[in-house]
Amino acid sequence: MKQFNINNLVRQNIRELTPYSSARDEFIGEANVFLDANENSIGSTIQGNFNRYPDSQQWELKEKLAKYKQVQPEQIFLGNGSDEAIDLLFRAFCEPKKDRALIFPPTYGMYKVQANINDTPLDEINLNSDYSLPIDKIEQIINPNVKLLFICSPNNPTGNLIEKVSIKKILNCFKGIVIVDEAYIDFYPEGSMLNEIDTYPNLVVLQTFSKAWGLAGLRLGMAFAQKETIDILNKIKYPYNVNTLTQTYALKALQNSKQKNEMVKIILQQRNWLSKQLTELSIVENIYHSDANFLLVKVHNATKLYKILVQQGIIVRNRSSVELCDNCLRITVGTEDENKLLIKCLKKVNIEIPVTA
Repeated sequence: MKQFNINNLVRQNIRELTPYSSARDEFIGEANVFLDANENSIGSTIQGNFNRYPDSQQWELKEKLAKYKQVQPEQIFLGNGSDEAIDLLFRAFCEPKKDRALIFPPTYGMYKVQANINDTPLDEINLNSDYSLPIDKIEQIINPNVKLLFICSPNNPTGNLIEKVSIKKILNCFKGIVIVDEAYIDFYPEGSMLNEIDTYPNLVVLQTFSKAWGLAGLRLGMAFAQKETIDILNKIKYPYNVNTLTQTYALKALQNSKQKNEMVKIILQQRNWLSKQLTELSIVENIYHSDANFLLVKVHNATKLYKILVQQGIIVRNRSSVELCDNCLRITVGTEDENKLLIKCLKKVNIEIPVTA
């Protein structure tokens, strides 16, 4: 994209903001004595070096992650889950009550929540019936009042990957920022837009350690974009937003990427098995194609079935109230034993409850 300047989109108060800076951000070189941050110099009340603040820019982790993702460290933002990056994008680029954002329901619910928190008017254009992007409505999509546009791919709750060609069409004509949320991309890595960040200055790609890496409890999200955009996010983030434990364990995870790949392989095998078992149940009307670690399943009387599963201690997500997801349950692929237990329960329900119930 020619003649795109990210600074033209930034809110004036953010553009003029002087960010918080610690002494460790300001000095260059090596040091052995740290008397700058009013930490407890004696030690910690638990075993470990937790008396010192974490690296505010997470440089060691970014360098290792950059090699793994084949990007530059300066193109990475790390946050307390991807939700932090979403929040910061609203705060950096959307003037409250003035600038707008756009989403394509059904999609991840936090986009709307963060828009509301940041007092940003939200436009919604439904996905097509096959859950593809409504490119035929491109004139609505490129509304000049819209600053941020969110695309979830693979999409949550539908599970399908959004075609790159559709995303690129939007990137080429939209004057705002396109955020492609790839929380589930490890289950279909060929579909990632990450290798396009050097081409499109208005592209931000979100990923996470929560899904395929199995580190949801660490709360570590990633945003990838050109350096100018990442610099803006770093300018307004809290100084020590990623704690020491999270950085330490993420580094260990990157050293053990083979295990992540093995887990992904098992999950995909279990997803196929689960899908096959579900197709044999008369209470199941449709199983939508999934490129993620879950299935969107249309059933007869989803609310009643959801309550029956809860009574059996099995928790799935009832998505019946979401656009284009009438009578749909979103089912995460569990362990082999969990999946068998789910199918056993559903088979029993399948016998006991008529389709018309």
